[in-house]
Amino acid sequence: METFFTFLEKRVDDCSSLLCVGLDPHVSELASPSAASALDFCLTLIKATAPYAAAFKPNAAFFEVFGAEGWTALKQVIEAIGEESKRLGSMIPVVLDAKRGDIASTAEAYARSAFETLGAHCITLSPYLGKDSIDPFLKYPERGVFLLCKTSNAGSGDLQDLTLTPTPLLLGEGQGVREIYLYEHVARLAQTWNTKNNIGLVVGATHVEALKRVRAAAPDLWFLAPGVGAQGGELEAALRAGLRRDGRGMLISISRGISRAKNPKLAVAEMRDEMAYIRNRMREHND
Repeated sequence: METFFTFLEKRVDDCSSLLCVGLDPHVSELASPSAASALDFCLTLIKATAPYAAAFKPNAAFFEVFGAEGWTALKQVIEAIGEESKRLGSMIPVVLDAKRGDIASTAEAYARSAFETLGAHCITLSPYLGKDSIDPFLKYPERGVFLLCKTSNAGSGDLQDLTLTPTPLLLGEGQGVREIYLYEHVARLAQTWNTKNNIGLVVGATHVEALKRVRAAAPDLWFLAPGVGAQGGELEAALRAGLRRDGRGMLISISRGISRAKNPKLAVAEMRDEMAYIRNRMREHND
């Protein structure tokens, strides 16, 4: 059965890229503080970067701020990505950055909003209400979720770096009993919940050691890794820490580093090529 991550892997192969282009229309960067300007901002980026994008990630907050017109603009952005996908002959997944998380009945409405009304292929979720809060999203077999695990912001450690001693069943046979970080616990849960190949994890590129730990805890999952560039994350270190053995498994999410570039098309081409160079060096070393 086709799943979100089989679609994503096909796109990664089609464009030879791990780049997720963030669509964050900050009001300060717009021609005017309006939904129409936010739409124009995103459409310009989509046209310039689509050939090099493994995925696009519109951030819901920058559209919600414009009310109903903002929601309309967000839907039009997602539709425009679909049109660009048809032109290129390769489906470019849309990851809606909304960070939802609520009880199951509310989650059902959020899932319908994201997947049916807006037409997104994937969404970011908070896992801290437990599995029943993400189950409504997992009922869509060709849609995906990225669960917040170790986020890129400086304050992520306030909660995510708390330590706990998991049960031997969750920790894994033969590993003994030892303390792990809360984000590692989230990663292990996600690995066990991923029975339909539609769960990934948000792991910031700003935390290289955490990337290594999460990859050890969830060897099969895809990571959405924000933080390269404006937040200080270093691309090669992140890829070396987080890539799977098959050279896949990471989407490097970059927003401001693209939108604020003098030539966004050239910037994404160079980013794509740099990622390919690093992956090839890693592959040669492993061989």
